[in-house]
Amino acid sequence: MAPSPEPSYSTGLVWFRRDLRANDHAALYRALTQCRQVHCVFVFDREILDLLPRADRRVEFIRESLVELDAALRALGQHPHAGLIVRHAIASDAVPALAQALQAQAVYANHDDEPQALQRDSLVRTRLASAGIAFHTFKDHILLERNEVLTQTGTPYSVFTPYKNAWLRKIDAFQLQSYAIERHAHRLAPRPAGECLGIPSLSALGFEATLPGPPRLPTGSSGALRLFDDFLHRIERYHDTRDFPSVKGPSYLSVHLRFGTISPRLLARSAHALAQAGNPGAATWLNELIWRDFYAQILFHHPHVVDRSFKPPYDAIQWETGAAAQALFSAWCEGRTGYPLVDAAMAQLNQTGYMHNRLRMVVASFLVKDLGLDWRWGERYFATRLNDFDLASNNGGWQWASSSGCDAQPYFRIFNPVSQSEKFDKEGRFIRRYLPQLAKLPTAALHAPWRARPLELQEAGVVLGQTYPEPVVDHESARLRTLQRYAVVKAG
Repeated sequence: MAPSPEPSYSTGLVWFRRDLRANDHAALYRALTQCRQVHCVFVFDREILDLLPRADRRVEFIRESLVELDAALRALGQHPHAGLIVRHAIASDAVPALAQALQAQAVYANHDDEPQALQRDSLVRTRLASAGIAFHTFKDHILLERNEVLTQTGTPYSVFTPYKNAWLRKIDAFQLQSYAIERHAHRLAPRPAGECLGIPSLSALGFEATLPGPPRLPTGSSGALRLFDDFLHRIERYHDTRDFPSVKGPSYLSVHLRFGTISPRLLARSAHALAQAGNPGAATWLNELIWRDFYAQILFHHPHVVDRSFKPPYDAIQWETGAAAQALFSAWCEGRTGYPLVDAAMAQLNQTGYMHNRLRMVVASFLVKDLGLDWRWGERYFATRLNDFDLASNNGGWQWASSSGCDAQPYFRIFNPVSQSEKFDKEGRFIRRYLPQLAKLPTAALHAPWRARPLELQEAGVVLGQTYPEPVVDHESARLRTLQRYAVVKAG
């Protein structure tokens, strides 16, 4: 084996962001192979945290995952004072200042292609350059990014299926291989004196616990690997189970992908191999990982989607406004629409920070095409509530539901919340879990309580308008209004 090249730098600094693991990490690997000693930092960025409610599950998840990351770095470095340097500050100020204090010649980080993150990184790059410090960034959060999958004319894809086919032709063993961190971990440097204080508590960050006791969501790389191991035992049936919210079908790894506690290369490598061996569930799941890449490249190439429709004609739609619209939005947010599957889904989101993917489509369609409300309202609400909130995927999903996005469902496709309930929660197990006030209704009446016989309601202890709301809209009437509303884009 050829000897490793001589490191380019004396000291490097790895800036962890949405990649909270110590294995198969592009920026960490590059730093360890290019620097004689490597420090690691995580910044609780006040530009983000100061805008959040004081109880936020995502901050808890990050903090608990950092405890594990810190321990992993200390174990890799085989030194009790190796590990994370932690800051609670404005990241664009703290990282250049720390790099200078450490006399680092280079800072390493993985790409973050959200518009606000790109602006932050541009500012950091400028500040580092003024101090003579290099800033190197790498692909890590997704599998194929930016300009790696383009049409034959060199333009980004806007339709998923040809993008997927090109993605599958492009992906190979090189793209999916792991970064061998362990071979170079001896270059992890001890933290400077005064930096060995560990991970700050939630209260020190100005936050409160959202639930008493330990978090229910498995955190850190160990939690992610447990979930993945469990999923691999049932992935073969994923294509059959993924649409049913009362069934243990999903991988539950979305929050771990969001914060990088597990490598997307590990997931795709496993799914790709299984899919090639004829595993139908793995093929379906790999397809969803490709959707993740697709939406990320849409955001990178079309940043206007953050606040406008991907398809400009859809910005001409006249959404409901005023006090009545705000009341409908509040009913949707709080799970008071009178449609049990919608309300149970919103209860799941509000109580746990998670929502099943099928239900995300149902509630999004209901907000836009039953209530006639701007998709951006729902997108923003999800952004405040989802543990796994990712701007590219969240925006892509909402624009898909509203028919305003790339390769979205046709505007005339409008989910019926009752038939969706009857199809995907046939026995009502999910509804009964999150709407216990309806639990005693017969299953046939559970999906549309307003159609139940008076005796059924009485025996179940349900009083419409009191213990459970009447429907806020009539679906069929709302469907006709939506078709009229979308008439402005029929030619689009």
